[in-house]
Amino acid sequence: MRYRAVLCGCGAMAKGWLRALIESSVLREKVEIVGLVDLDRATAEALAAEFNLGNILIGTDLPEVLRESRADLLFDIVVPAARRAVVAAGLAHGCHVLSEKPMAATLDEARELRRLATEASRVHAIVQNRRFIGGVRRIRRFIQSGALGELTALHCDFFLGPHFGGFREQMANVLLLDMAIHTFDAARFMSGKEPLAVYCHEYNPHGSWYRHGAAANAIFEFSDNVAFTYRGSWCAEGANTSWESAWRIIGSAGTLLWDGGDRFEANVVTGSEGFLRSVAPIAVPEAEDSADTNGHASVIEHFIRAIDAGTVPETDGSDNIKSLAMVFGAIDSARDGKRVTIAA
Repeated sequence: MRYRAVLCGCGAMAKGWLRALIESSVLREKVEIVGLVDLDRATAEALAAEFNLGNILIGTDLPEVLRESRADLLFDIVVPAARRAVVAAGLAHGCHVLSEKPMAATLDEARELRRLATEASRVHAIVQNRRFIGGVRRIRRFIQSGALGELTALHCDFFLGPHFGGFREQMANVLLLDMAIHTFDAARFMSGKEPLAVYCHEYNPHGSWYRHGAAANAIFEFSDNVAFTYRGSWCAEGANTSWESAWRIIGSAGTLLWDGGDRFEANVVTGSEGFLRSVAPIAVPEAEDSADTNGHASVIEHFIRAIDAGTVPETDGSDNIKSLAMVFGAIDSARDGKRVTIAA
């Protein structure tokens, strides 16, 4: 089956989606963009021209474009505050919906969208694209292999200084809500553990060009007595980490370091005597399937395959709401100054 898709939200982020749809041979065969929607019609028209989308439907009224285009899919790329209404409109029309992150602007809205998707018998998944990169896939496979023994902790640092301009610089809780969800979701995915509780300190450092919450430190309690710590800032210039963070992953038998790029360093204990036991390097295996390492293209391909097969995609809302609950748990903890139990 070839699916007819409407893309809603035609700003800069939409270009990454369209590039993935064009560059993937699987998606070129399976998906046809039949409509664009944006509050600013000129923005949608410019996007259609840039990507040579031809004579497709363009409008500012989403339900109207969905109806006239006879869409099967809705790609939701709007700002978080508009997500609930956009996803609800898509599900009401009978579309399967793939949304940008975060899944919703509040946990209550996320739960409502889960309910609407279930009632409509439609897939509602989230583009958690950074789960679909080689490093994250390799680490999940490595942890699952047992090479590090029993997993005990994950620690990550995220320090960058991007000057976006636009809506992000006016957001509340900007780092936690707009970016940290990628790291939180990666920690969940790589570890295979469930988030149970969090203590977080959020702040806006001197010199920050964001209105609120450009930095945060969080300690998460995961299932099976695993700890996950996050140190992050979006206004830390001078020594950038990767966008994927820099990681230290500890098991009962050794440690893995990952710089968020191409550098992996893993060592396991080989000695049984001495104050500090001897260790030896161990190789980190490649991703199990290279098709799962292409970011946007991979997550959209998973979405389409799940619809074809009648299965649940990896980033379905039923899973992604757990990562969102980590975000709002951290926000609540920072606001109230106390440990918060996480409940999706």
